[in-house]
Amino acid sequence: KRSASGGRCPGPGGFPRTGPAPAVTVVVSLRPRADLGLGTERPPGAGSGVAGGARDQRGATASLEEWDTVEEIQSGLGGPSAAAAPPISFNEALQYFQTADLSECRRKVRAAAGRRGLAALLRFLFGPPRLQTQLQGEWELALAMAQCGLDNNEWVHMRILQTIYKKLTCSRLGCPRYGAHWEELGFQGSDPGTDLRGTGMLALMQMLFFVMDSQTLPLAREIFRLSQHETQNFPFCIMSVNITHIVLQALREERLSRECNRRRQVIAVLNDLYAAAFLQLYRVWKQQHKTIADSGFLLKELELSTKKKPRQLLKSLEAYVSRCPAADGLQLPSSSSGSEEINFTGVCDLRVELEGESQRS
Repeated sequence: KRSASGGRCPGPGGFPRTGPAPAVTVVVSLRPRADLGLGTERPPGAGSGVAGGARDQRGATASLEEWDTVEEIQSGLGGPSAAAAPPISFNEALQYFQTADLSECRRKVRAAAGRRGLAALLRFLFGPPRLQTQLQGEWELALAMAQCGLDNNEWVHMRILQTIYKKLTCSRLGCPRYGAHWEELGFQGSDPGTDLRGTGMLALMQMLFFVMDSQTLPLAREIFRLSQHETQNFPFCIMSVNITHIVLQALREERLSRECNRRRQVIAVLNDLYAAAFLQLYRVWKQQHKTIADSGFLLKELELSTKKKPRQLLKSLEAYVSRCPAADGLQLPSSSSGSEEINFTGVCDLRVELEGESQRS
């Protein structure tokens, strides 16, 4: 069976094979192994003699090959063998990116980060505090991951994708690399990779953090459940990509430098702010009975809150994971300011933002 990838069939665990799919037609028997004469007693005189024994052996071999074919087809469709792809923790995935060759992605980050002339002087005099020198490498890594696209040939990328699917759906089985099941998770189509432009693997890394952290996993599943609501539904993964875009822009504009310097971390602050922003959106969406028609306005309000009051959002998350009633008191600001606006990935009209989003000002 040929997949939507244009000629490749999924291999075990729903991952693409390394070579083109052979054009083979398979006739599959649905009889149990016992009915194929494997491991069962034969009537007296049946298949007796040397010729009969040879026929029995050939028949058993053919039956085993037939069942191997059935199992291979099942694994390609996300069947029993798909669960063989082990989940990946956020730390393991992060270690992969720390050692991977991201030189081209880093080059793009450095080219976009250059600031000269009057703009650099004004930023130095009146802008937010600058990130400490020892945190610059981690800052660059976060932005480099956002420049890195989903790669079918990278096993870690595929494990991240499968882990997100299993954790959100509570499934023990994996799934094919392409298919309508990704739309059910809240991507726009059958290929999640097409929705990551502008946020790249950082978007998937933040989803992975959300579902693999024991403190935020219940929240992730609550939000996913709300996204399936009859009237309040929204595309969960597209919304997540939008929130990654918001916190990424705040990082680029150095709005998070004070918090990063205080904690001496960058990626951990970015992940916590992502979860805090998703929590705030969830509360407003659920309590005020918002629908997809309200998404654009809510995302703009969330952008302002993330840039202006990141510490307040983070405290709200801390209160939530501590089961503190005070977490319910946070409200989004009602007015906007002259800060740089973000062109969001479409949630209402489901249009994907192209590469080359706004650079660090």
